Amino acid sequence: MPCEGCMEKDNESTDATMEFLLLGFSEHFRLRVLLFLIFLIIHLVTLAGNMMIFIAVSMEHSRPPMLFFLCQLSIIELCYTLVIVPKALLGLMVMNGITISFIGCAAQMYLFVGLGGAECFLLAAMSYDRYIAICQPLHYAVVMSEGLCLRLCIACCLGGFAVALGLTVSVFHLPFCQSHHINHFFCDIPAVLHLACTHSYTPELPLLAACVLLLLLPFILILTSYVCIAAVLLRITSSLRRGKAFSTCFSHLIITLLHYGCASFMYIRPKSSYSPARDKIVSLVYTNITPLLYPLIYSLRNKEIRGVLRKMLRKQRIAQQNWSTIRAVTGVN
Repeated sequence: MPCEGCMEKDNESTDATMEFLLLGFSEHFRLRVLLFLIFLIIHLVTLAGNMMIFIAVSMEHSRPPMLFFLCQLSIIELCYTLVIVPKALLGLMVMNGITISFIGCAAQMYLFVGLGGAECFLLAAMSYDRYIAICQPLHYAVVMSEGLCLRLCIACCLGGFAVALGLTVSVFHLPFCQSHHINHFFCDIPAVLHLACTHSYTPELPLLAACVLLLLLPFILILTSYVCIAAVLLRITSSLRRGKAFSTCFSHLIITLLHYGCASFMYIRPKSSYSPARDKIVSLVYTNITPLLYPLIYSLRNKEIRGVLRKMLRKQRIAQQNWSTIRAVTGVN
């Protein structure tokens, strides 16, 4: 039987004509300008940082596997923020929220989940790279070939977007209540599920399955890799060698903890515990703060990235000096 107050899906009311209202931070009307400036600055710095890493790595002719994975991670983070932040910034410019179509909301959720899932799988692939580098260093060049790295990256993207498609279709096949007000700044899964006119836990089963595939499975692979790495490090007698080996994993560990910590808090829980105010704060962290921290962590902790960035800046400085010399010789202003 149809639930009371639910929207009827018939030939007269199609999904294409339905709209949701993203309330965003409309309750903080007086802080709207300040929030807009903060989000804009963070967004621009995030784009600049990830773009710099992507360009620097792309300019390298010989890319070690870790640099190759970092390049893919930067691409994912660039797309990740572009899917969420521009709409959130636009919502801060409107007083009572911003509308988004049914198709637009579904597309935003699909891209968000797909990119997040691809990042989960990519972090697992990076942990495998660290496992081979530390546990089987003599076979590293043979095992982690360019072909394998490319296949792993493609598999990560295909896996993430395949699971995202199933989850998005499941969520948007639910009957929604008369109120289409999403108390969030983007079409996040818990916020949209909160509008579903059902009192059973059946709608949460696709989310649970997606969490198992996108969060639990990669996390088990990462944990297995680091258990093997820890076993090898404990057998190393030299503290200097042990510290040097561990430092190559430090950046990856921090990013893994940030990513899985926020994602687990948001999605591995029942719908009854949904809290709009709390969820928006946590969502701010994993859609704005963590993408900003990723390039900072890797540029500060990863020796290869620092070397590539120095080389790129050196080339840029030489190009500027050559251009200044040409202008001085030719007399061009």
